[in-house]
Amino acid sequence: MTAHDPYDPKEFYDNLVKHKLVLPGTTPGIFGRGAEFEKVLLGFNNLVSRIASDDSAELMLFPPCVDRKLIEKVGYMKSFPHLAGTVFSFCGHDAQHRDLLGRIQDGKPWADLLEMSDISLTPAVCYPVYGNLTGTLPEKGRLVDLTGWVYRHEPSPEPTRMVSFRMREFVRAADADTVIEWRNTWKERGLQLLLELGLPAKLDTASDAFFGRGGKMLAANQRDQQLKFEVLVPVISAENPTAVCSFNYHQDHFGKTFDIKAANGEVAQTACMAFGLERMTMAMFKTHGFVTAQWPESVKKLLWP
Repeated sequence: MTAHDPYDPKEFYDNLVKHKLVLPGTTPGIFGRGAEFEKVLLGFNNLVSRIASDDSAELMLFPPCVDRKLIEKVGYMKSFPHLAGTVFSFCGHDAQHRDLLGRIQDGKPWADLLEMSDISLTPAVCYPVYGNLTGTLPEKGRLVDLTGWVYRHEPSPEPTRMVSFRMREFVRAADADTVIEWRNTWKERGLQLLLELGLPAKLDTASDAFFGRGGKMLAANQRDQQLKFEVLVPVISAENPTAVCSFNYHQDHFGKTFDIKAANGEVAQTACMAFGLERMTMAMFKTHGFVTAQWPESVKKLLWP
């Protein structure tokens, strides 16, 4: 008899559906969120706001789509072409429209009747920020607070790997010492927050999912220089816990790309930190159970004071 796997991804997803936390869709990686799921997600997001309330971050909000030239400019297509999503639209005339409808009715391909637009789905919440930081920063730099939807083309039946999801993110731009100190502060703050929520969280160095053979070298360099850290929580695997929070030091990449100068006149350094809101929510359901009324009082008090 095979032992029961407490981290079976399908069982976890089925329980999310059973308790109406997730509303199943027909495409892998795309599903709805129920009322109780949103209650937990918004409670956590509000908790982050309370923790960061004294940081004096400036709020910026952007739609879930960006100018396609932006993802080209930041080098996304060089590093992550497999994750990008570009919008294609129908721009034809009546005859082509009839052809389109006929092909759909007959179950035939029709992608060749669409044209690439100038719009891409947002792959990272922070990307639209940097163009708004061009110029010389004030003495203490700038700190931006963001929440938004992102798109990553990696459809999967595994519930924590979504095609579209929300991120709560902060971006810091200043001189190197200020940026590194800010990132280190949030590393401690973020881990402590998850531990206070009763999650078996741990901090570890990490790397992004760079594309291709060259990507392996980029990932190795990222790890060696400790440019990326993640907070991990076992959700669908004990051996490979899920990243629910990340801390990224970009060095001068965005400073050079968008002509951002620190107050000392040097190219600005940047860093960002982000919580995956859906993943955070799933981590809490995995850890504390699928009925929030039965969660520890200390956790409920933090989420809904």
